Amino acid sequence: MRQPNLTDVALFAAVVEAGGFRVAAQKRGMSASSISDCVRRLESDLGVRLLNRTTRSVFPTEVGARLLERLRPALDEIGAAFSDLDNDARHPVGTLRLNVPVPIARFVLPQLIPTFLERYPGVSVEVTMDNTFIDVIAAGYDAGVRYEESVAKDMIAVPIGPRRQRFVAAASPAYLEKNGMPLHPRDLLEHRLIGHRFESGKLGVWEFEKDGAIVRVPPQGPLLSSSQDLEVGAAIGGVGLIYTFEEYLGPLFAQGALIPVLEDWWQAFDGPYLYYNDRRHVPSPLRAFVDFLKAETV
Repeated sequence: MRQPNLTDVALFAAVVEAGGFRVAAQKRGMSASSISDCVRRLESDLGVRLLNRTTRSVFPTEVGARLLERLRPALDEIGAAFSDLDNDARHPVGTLRLNVPVPIARFVLPQLIPTFLERYPGVSVEVTMDNTFIDVIAAGYDAGVRYEESVAKDMIAVPIGPRRQRFVAAASPAYLEKNGMPLHPRDLLEHRLIGHRFESGKLGVWEFEKDGAIVRVPPQGPLLSSSQDLEVGAAIGGVGLIYTFEEYLGPLFAQGALIPVLEDWWQAFDGPYLYYNDRRHVPSPLRAFVDFLKAETV
């Protein structure tokens, strides 16, 4: 006797339950002839006849009935297992652990997380802010958020938040009144610039772009910080010019606390991506979040 195919076993049970090949085929989305072939193969593998076939009906032989009686608990357990998987996908439970840069936690996630948590009450979210690129799996996170140039090629990347962003330059009215308005990025060499240093130790170089021309300016000035809040506050206080995410400065433009500088040179770039590794089982909270993001971008 050859080891039977489990699919053939399940189809044999489906035929008995349906009382015929045609009804079973309709329920399974298969052809009646395909199911018949599978049952014949099972009978051949076992070396016994399992079904009596007449022109009007199909019913199990004595051997087939005994076999089905023994198999029923196992088939029910298999069905319950797949049902649990389906329930897990539709009603996820657990913690979603994310590692994201500070601007994402400040400007992007507040627009998404409240709706996500309301939609999936069984899920909680734990967010760690980190501006460096890390191996999220090795660090114990389900996923990270970074910009495309930082996402490794073996990761799955899903768009999250705005699809285009800009770096914008600005200074306080008092600073510009005292030092003048720069008209070209090279004029910044004569100005006080507020610099940003990343956790990696790398100094953020200001990069401007216009009509295909790119100008890079290493910031030189009285303040170098890893805190965006400190840099913004210093710019408002007249310490120097700042160049950062538009989300930080947009409201300050409206208030008049800062004035845009070199607007036609501001550089635009692609928005962030949620990234994760699919070489392992994707936890249900992460799967729910990915599906949520995809629905939000439609």
